Amino acid sequence: MTRTVVIDPVTRIEGHAKITLHLDAAGHLIDTRFHVVEYRGFEKFCECRPFTEMAGITARICGICPVSHLLCAAKTGDKLLAVQIPPAADKLRRLLNLAQLTQSHALSFFHLSSPDFLLGWESDPAKRNVFGLMAADPDLARAGIRLRQFGQQILELLGGRKIHSAWAVPGGVRTRLSVEARDWILDRLPEAKATITLALGLYKTLLDGPLQKEQRVFGDFPSLFMGLVTPDGRWEHIDGMLRFRAPDGTIVADGLSEDDYASFLGEAVEPWSYLKFPYYKPLGYPDGIYRVGPLARLNVCDSIGTPWADRELEELRDRSGRVATSSFAYHHARLVEIVACLEAIEQLVNDPECRNSRVRSRASLNRNEAVGVSEAPRGTLFHHYQVNDDGLLTRVNLIIATGQNNLAMNKTVHQIAKEYIPDPVPAGTEIPEAMLNRVEAGIRCFDPCLSCSTHAAGQMPLHLQLLSADGQILAERRR
Repeated sequence: MTRTVVIDPVTRIEGHAKITLHLDAAGHLIDTRFHVVEYRGFEKFCECRPFTEMAGITARICGICPVSHLLCAAKTGDKLLAVQIPPAADKLRRLLNLAQLTQSHALSFFHLSSPDFLLGWESDPAKRNVFGLMAADPDLARAGIRLRQFGQQILELLGGRKIHSAWAVPGGVRTRLSVEARDWILDRLPEAKATITLALGLYKTLLDGPLQKEQRVFGDFPSLFMGLVTPDGRWEHIDGMLRFRAPDGTIVADGLSEDDYASFLGEAVEPWSYLKFPYYKPLGYPDGIYRVGPLARLNVCDSIGTPWADRELEELRDRSGRVATSSFAYHHARLVEIVACLEAIEQLVNDPECRNSRVRSRASLNRNEAVGVSEAPRGTLFHHYQVNDDGLLTRVNLIIATGQNNLAMNKTVHQIAKEYIPDPVPAGTEIPEAMLNRVEAGIRCFDPCLSCSTHAAGQMPLHLQLLSADGQILAERRR
């Protein structure tokens, strides 16, 4: 006989999911599962569409990070056209992605995760949200909102709108950076730098005190890490080559091309989730577990290449190891990447090339298959298109960053549950709210983006039941 604890929905993430904790008859935890319970089907309904529409269509996959799909689709289109985009277009796409990383990381840290750090795991769930943070520390909450606004405004200045822009296209981009946009960005940069300085100082203080245990037990396990790097091993977010690094620091594979992804990445499926389970093929499934995203990018690179970000990277490594294996360190990594983004944004807006009007290469279809890759806020993103001679899509495969973290998210939840759930769980036991929140927080470390995601502000309802194998309710809790 077994019993099951269900956490449904998981709160303060982008999208909808649930967690089940499986207990044996004696109440011991034997398994945990992170279920993605919605199905979208973008890969199928994109078939028979012109590939030139993919940047606009796939941007609608996600309302939080549409830029990621926009850029990856445009890059795949570049390869189908067999063109080299103008230098100005490359730099402007980089500027767009840096703004996207900034606004998304700010949302994750300030809005979704900091209520746990600053208000406490055991605080009233009705107040443990961004509105509670506003009441407890209005200056910090306002600064976080303004930092995200900074990134979003750059997206609007470049693409004409904050979400679902059609600015990046196969061959480049539609418009150059205006003088007014450049001046606005430069004017707001000092405030953005001050905010991230404040956030880093606060977070390091918490790591030295109340968050020490979380750093140890929130998904601290060995795995591979994958991300893009430049040819000389620096941090990269839109081009470059793929690298896998092991937890001991060894580079397992380097110089990999996205064109060959099928040779080193496999995609497994399980009957209890719509989210696929990618894995590193040479190690098989599930031993080929790997992680992507901000922590993986910092683990695989040798350096970032800008002075402030490199100092922060060294401190992260001093605290967490050359290869940080705790999933909780994703929060720290996001802050370091915001620093890197702000430094790179400043360099680009001061680059005269971004004012060049030659921003698009034009050509007709020259290939029938292409793979594009870029780094989304949550990790490496692949778009694989096959088209007929009329440029209509015959096959589409999208490998999403959140899916690549699926094995790691499940392992993280299991480790947290083992640490915080009583062993065994007596029949009739009421599950403490703080325990439920910590299990959910293991997923929030990865900031998963599930389908075209929105999330409820404030407290979402949760119904948890502890069931016997015959379906009898042994314990129940609602909030």
